[in-house]
Parts: sequence; C-alpha cells; structure tokens
Amino acid sequence: MSFSVRNQKGSKRPLPLGPHLLLQVPRSNYLHFQEEKQRLHLKKFLLHRMFLVAKIRAKAERKDVADYYEQVFQSVLKHHLGETVTGLLLIYPTSILHILESSSDTLYQVLLDYIDHDKDETEFFIQQMKIIVISHNIPMRLFMQWHISVIKVPVMYLDDVTQSQSLKEVITDFLTQTHKLSLYLCKTMKVGTKGPGDNLHQVAPDLLLPEQIIKYLCKSEEFMDPATFINMYNRPIHIILDSEVVWPAPSRF
Repeated sequence: MSFSVRNQKGSKRPLPLGPHLLLQVPRSNYLHFQEEKQRLHLKKFLLHRMFLVAKIRAKAERKDVADYYEQVFQSVLKHHLGETVTGLLLIYPTSILHILESSSDTLYQVLLDYIDHDKDETEFFIQQMKIIVISHNIPMRLFMQWHISVIKVPVMYLDDVTQSQSLKEVITDFLTQTHKLSLYLCKTMKVGTKGPGDNLHQVAPDLLLPEQIIKYLCKSEEFMDPATFINMYNRPIHIILDSEVVWPAPSRF
C-alpha cells in the first residue's frame, strides 16, 4: 500500500510510508506461549482474602482458639489439596481479628465449620462473628503462613472513636489500619519464622486496632454473620432476560 501525488508534469511519484503509518502487528513466540501456559498451570485457583471479627469468651485460652483453627485447616486440606490457608489471627482479651487468604471453597468450608459449632454448642468460645469484607481474585498473598499473635497489653485510649464517628469512618479506619499492619508484617517476617509473636503492642503499637472497634463491628447489623452469608451464597439467582419478556402479555381464552 502506498500513497501517491501528482506533480506539475503529471507524473506519479510514490511517497514512502512513515513508521507511524505502518500496521503494528502484535508478535509472540513459543517461549511466551510456554511461560503463559506454565503460569496458568501453577495458578490452580483464584485467591481471595477474607476479614473476620468475632467475640470470644473471657476465659478462652489462646491454645483453644489456635487448636480449633488448626484442626479446621487440616480437615479442609484433605478435600482441597494444595489450597493452603495463610493469614493472621489477632487475639484480644475478649475479641479476635482474623485475616484469611485461600480459595473460595476453602473459605466457604471455614465458615461452615463455624456455623456447625455455633448451632450445636450453646457456649462455643467464638461468638458473634461478622464478615467485614471479602476481596476476590487478589493478585498475591500478603502472608506466607498462618500466624497467631496475642495482644497481651491493652492499649489505653482517651475516648471511644466509635461514639463520635460514623460507620463509614470506622470501617475506613479498620481497613486502613489492618492493611498497614499486613504490609508491615509482610515486609518484616521471613518465610519459615514462627510469626510476629506476642509483642506487637511493643513493636508496632500504632498499627494495632483498638479492641473497641472490633467489638463495635461485631454488634453492627450492617455486616453479615456467616450463616446469613452462606444462605445468600447458596440461594439461586433468577435473572429474566429482555428476550424472555413478551409484550403484550399472553392471555388465555
């Protein structure tokens, strides 16, 4: 393809095309094809991140909470091989903050196990659990393992921020502080370590959420408990397409 112009003598002289007018065809090679194939093969499932808050009994031991979730994860892994759970469990004196990273099926089974215990046991040590947010199809994990940290020393606050802030402001502070803490632990913890330990109140006191915010979110009706979420998750969705709507409506004689 070429453009031509007529000069004064009537002759045609083709003009060369500039590089910006040439058709740019995306090119690939066999190496790129194999790398993409390997990447899709290694990514066996989509990764999701779930934020949970709950209250615990005052006499609940750290070992009881840790053993419970360890048993749940081992049971889930028997049916979902390779879908490991990573995250962080912060145990406050009367509440917990839990971050979980895994596949949707694994997170689904973790919620189901809690629902079964909550129904069968009248005094289950984890109560009033609420799902704050679930981030779908996240690009990477923030945690290489599942860690537990006990907040031993309560941090004193002059006033309760939940009394002066709206729910939107409280949840914004919750997500901001939790994300900052996760990034801090992601940068400081090495693979194979036991975790942040029980001195986070000394290492990163500014990144810890006040327990009053967790209690406030546990009582908030705007967030779903696991049972309500599972019922909505399993409920079929009926969508009527425009092509299915007939007008005028058919009538019977």
